[in-house]
Amino acid sequence: MRDVATYGGDGGQPVERRTWSRFRYPDTLIAFAVQLGVLVLLGVSLVYLDVRLERLLEFGQRFGALIVDRYYPPELSLLSEPLYIQAIFDTMQMAYLGTLFGLLLAAPLAWFAAFNLSPNKRFLYPFGRLAIMGCRAVHEMIWTILLVSILGFGMLAGTLALTLFCIGFAGKLMSEEIEAIDKGQVEAIRATGANELQVFAYAVLPQVRVAWTGIAIYTWDVAFRAATVVGFFGAGGMGWYLQRYVQQLESQRVAAVLISIVLLVVISEVVSAWARARVARAK
Repeated sequence: MRDVATYGGDGGQPVERRTWSRFRYPDTLIAFAVQLGVLVLLGVSLVYLDVRLERLLEFGQRFGALIVDRYYPPELSLLSEPLYIQAIFDTMQMAYLGTLFGLLLAAPLAWFAAFNLSPNKRFLYPFGRLAIMGCRAVHEMIWTILLVSILGFGMLAGTLALTLFCIGFAGKLMSEEIEAIDKGQVEAIRATGANELQVFAYAVLPQVRVAWTGIAIYTWDVAFRAATVVGFFGAGGMGWYLQRYVQQLESQRVAAVLISIVLLVVISEVVSAWARARVARAK
């Protein structure tokens, strides 16, 4: 659809009319080639990966039979055992500490990695970008495996893994918020002779404070979900129980652990949604 200017009406004023027209060459050919390429790629992927669509029709029945045969009824008495309750609190503490340390390190790195306001584009900007990208490039499970092999089993490795995860996750979002601020306030503070740190404190932070608070809450929410399973790789907490019962083929206890993880994730989602709503109203 395109706009065509015609003349008519009172005083011969121009009147815009919208008329429909077909795409012209080579637009139609390019669009057709892209659509055909996507369909061919989809078909080749299904054949190469040996994805049998007819098996998806049996998924619900097979999944239900697996749950009934192995995991039902869940051994809910596990949830009242003191050691497992302590593991739940350990998981929550691990998520809290990982998020706290990660955010404290992500804030200055985000400042360094923001192209428009980095205090030093020659050294600090590539350093901040590299640090954030390096933490984001490695999955938190891989970080856990590496740190467990270095530090041994325990919550220290899990806390450090979550810290690195939060640096990559929050640092990327925080740097983007800095790059989207109004430069007028920055120039006004600089005109007073303020240094880079003062510019960041008095011109940048007031503009990103609310957005960063929302990012911090969301980061904690995601880190809490990750903390429930990093213990599977040796970081302790609820994940250690999950690994133990999976290896011992105690399926009913595995079901109880999974139920507790789901409940805690739901609770954390409700709390984080409430906190984000409060932050949104504060804007």
